[in-house]
Amino acid sequence: MDNGLFSFISQNWRGRPWVNHKVFVNLFVGTKTKSGLEASCQLDTNTYPKGIKISDTEMKALNIKRDEFHEEWNYTISPTQ
Repeated sequence: MDNGLFSFISQNWRGRPWVNHKVFVNLFVGTKTKSGLEASCQLDTNTYPKGIKISDTEMKALNIKRDEFHEEWNYTISPTQ
């Protein structure tokens, strides 16, 4: 059983410099695990405003499920119903 895509992505990128976004996307998309799990990726070229402040109330309203391992890094945000 695969332990997720991260190790396979790291192996695929080994020794290859990220000289531009196209290289990054192509290396990511070219990743596939032994059991057939494939990565997908597309470049988001939209521009987004900077400096938007989110209130504590808005943060608390998010449907966030934190992972047991490094919950500050690993979490899932799902739609609210």
